[in-house]
Amino acid sequence: MTVNDRRVGIVMNGVTGRMGLRQHLERSIVAIREQGGIPAADGTMIIPEPILVGRNELKLKNIADQYGLSRWTTDLSEALAEPDVEIYFDSQLTQLREKGVRAAVEAGKAIYCEKPIAEGLEAAVDLARLVRDSGLKNGVVQDKLSLPGLRKLKRLVDGGFFGEILSVRGEFGYWVFEGDWQEAQRPAWNYKTEEGGGIVVDMFCHWRYVLDQIFAPVKSVYCQGATHIPTRYDEQGQAYQATAEDAAYGVFELEGGIIAQLNSSWTTRVFRDELVEFQVDGTEGSAVAGLRNCRAQHRSATPKPVWNPDLPAAYSFRDQWAEVPDNEVFDNGFKVQWEMFLRHVVDDAPFTWDFVEGAKGVQLAELGLQSWREGRKLEVPALDIESRP
Repeated sequence: MTVNDRRVGIVMNGVTGRMGLRQHLERSIVAIREQGGIPAADGTMIIPEPILVGRNELKLKNIADQYGLSRWTTDLSEALAEPDVEIYFDSQLTQLREKGVRAAVEAGKAIYCEKPIAEGLEAAVDLARLVRDSGLKNGVVQDKLSLPGLRKLKRLVDGGFFGEILSVRGEFGYWVFEGDWQEAQRPAWNYKTEEGGGIVVDMFCHWRYVLDQIFAPVKSVYCQGATHIPTRYDEQGQAYQATAEDAAYGVFELEGGIIAQLNSSWTTRVFRDELVEFQVDGTEGSAVAGLRNCRAQHRSATPKPVWNPDLPAAYSFRDQWAEVPDNEVFDNGFKVQWEMFLRHVVDDAPFTWDFVEGAKGVQLAELGLQSWREGRKLEVPALDIESRP
C-alpha cells in the first residue's frame, strides 16, 4: 500500500454472522487487501478500509484481531460519521436491514447489501425508490451469477448453443441436521418465520435473478412449500417448533415459453456432483451446470436411448457429456462482485444489480408464499417502483 492508493472506507454491518464473516469480510474484503487492492481506472490501487459494526463487542474485537483490523464499533451512527467512509454494507438479519439502509441514505453513503433487501415487497419497493431518489450508488449481492458453473452456462446461452431453450431444472439443497444428535449447519432463525426464516424467502430471491438474467424474465410462479421437520434444536440445544418451511418446490414460466422447475430443500441428502445443479434442455443441445463445473451435450452427439427395463444399461449416460472448459481464471463469486461494486463507486463502472433488482427477488418470494397459501399459479407483474405494490 502506498500514499497514492485510493482508500475506501466501508462500514460492514453484520460481520459477526456466518455469511458476513466468511464470504464478505474474509474471502472478499480481507482478500482484496491482501492482494494489494484492485486497480482503478487511473492506475492507482483501490484499497478497502473496513469498519466492523455489530451488536457484540467481544465478537467484533476478536474478528478484528484475527484479521489484523483496528476499526470496529457497536454504534452504527458513529461508523457512518467517519470521514473516509464511502460505502455502507449490510449483511444483518433481514428484519434489521431496512433501518441500517435508511441510516446510510441519511448519511449519504453508497449502499451494498445482502438479499433480501427487506422483509416484504412494500418495504423493498420503498427502499428501492428511496435509494434511487437519493442519487446514491447502490447494489445487491447476486453471487450465484459469478459462480464458475453458471458463468460457463451463461457463455453457452450467449453463444446460442441451446438453440431454442425449452426447460430448466434445478436441484438445490442438502440435509441440515436437526441439532439434537449433531450440530445444525444453519442457525435456528432460518426455521422461524417471525425471525425472517424460510427457504422461499432465502432461495427465491436467488432464483429470480438467475432465471431473469441467464435465461428470460419470470412470468408466473407456482410454489408448494413444506415444513418436513417440525421440531429442531437451537444453538443452546433447546427444542423449538419450526414455523418456517424447510423445502419449496417451484414451477416458473419464463418469457418465450421456457418452463423452469426448481427444488430447494434443507431436508434432502445429496446424490449429485454439487450442492446445486441446473439442467438446461434446448433444441440444439443440453447442459448441466453446478457451482464450478458445466457439462454439455450437443444435438449431434446425443445418443438414442431405448427403454428396456429388462436389460442393464450398456453404457454410462454421464460419460456421454463433454466438459465445458474454464477459458478464464475464476475467483470467489462474492469477491468478484465486491470488486465490481468498488469500481462502480470509484470509477462509475457499470453495476446492474441495484435495489430494483433486489426488490424483484422479494417480489418473487412473496408471490411464491402466496401461491403456496392459495394453491394456485400466480402471474408475476412488472415491478413498478413508482407506486406501491
